[in-house]
Amino acid sequence: HVQLVESGGGLVQPGGSLRLSCAASGSTANIYSTAWYRQAPGKKRELVANINTGRTNYADSVKGRFVISRDNAKTTVDLQMNSLKPEDAAVYYCNVRDFWLRDIAWGQGTQVTVSS
Repeated sequence: HVQLVESGGGLVQPGGSLRLSCAASGSTANIYSTAWYRQAPGKKRELVANINTGRTNYADSVKGRFVISRDNAKTTVDLQMNSLKPEDAAVYYCNVRDFWLRDIAWGQGTQVTVSS
């Protein structure tokens, strides 16, 4: 069983930056891929970025602005968000999957609000 705890959300002005963190605990040995998703009101949950064995993938809408990183133990994953836009506002969720990309756990979500 894996538990995920996210932190770092909050209110930021357009153009500002935030750094989200996700800490995994429990049976973390099977974690292969770690990702950040987001869900805005009335919209489907969407992939923001993921990372596995050093390879990263980003949604087109965040390329060049967001950076995902993970420690070697795969127990902490960060999302550095720069040049934030109002459309980036959402609840951000951390997700971890095994080698076969089966869901292991989801975090509880952290709110990001981008507003002046």
